[in-house]
Amino acid sequence: MRRNANYYIRKAHRYLGVFLGIQFIFWTVGGLYFSWSDLDRIHGDHLLQESQGISIEDGLISPAIIMASLQSEYAKFSKMELVEVLGEPFYEFHLPNGEIRLYSAIKGNLRHQLTEREAISIAKAQISFDAKVQEAKLLSTVGDQHEYRQRHLPVWAITYAYEGNPVAYVDAVTGKFERIRHTRWRVFDWLWMMHTMDYETRDDFGNWLLKIFSIIGLITVLSGFLLFSVSYNKREFNFLNLKES
Repeated sequence: MRRNANYYIRKAHRYLGVFLGIQFIFWTVGGLYFSWSDLDRIHGDHLLQESQGISIEDGLISPAIIMASLQSEYAKFSKMELVEVLGEPFYEFHLPNGEIRLYSAIKGNLRHQLTEREAISIAKAQISFDAKVQEAKLLSTVGDQHEYRQRHLPVWAITYAYEGNPVAYVDAVTGKFERIRHTRWRVFDWLWMMHTMDYETRDDFGNWLLKIFSIIGLITVLSGFLLFSVSYNKREFNFLNLKES
């Protein structure tokens, strides 16, 4: 039996639809979740207090004193700023090798990494809810898909017994409250991975798999329009023949 172009268009459209159908569902569900979600709540802003500014004290030593000591190791540094950790002022130096060091702005001594107690205290001052700490863990390495990926390490991960299983992240070197993650953010992150089709790091929006599926998706849509056009003309022709007879 001789098969016309309509048959092959319909067959190609059918298999392309099955092949892309699951991914289209993820794109649609992800788009709905993104558009209907409050990004401030996704970021966990509702779980945090308003940040307080740094209080500048008298009697701070000149950062030039510390710079002179650093120049014996490094010819230069990439960044320096005044920060506050647990109510005390420190000079934060970013070194060329990526290392970050904190020196007391009062005594000039190097500050060591945060202890567990200090990290919990910093997190407590930032969160807006009162909950028991389930676990405090120092992370030196994380995977590419970890919820604290691609950020400065080591970091204290503090898990609370609270709605949404929130985890607060406090930089163990700088003492900065970095992020808070919770269930809604994790759902958002997983759907974002399915949306971008980057199953390794979740953040590459220009990967080849996404590009290939986008092209195939366009072909599928165009084949659907073509199939509709061919089928519609055929039905219209049959309708006119029946009317004349």
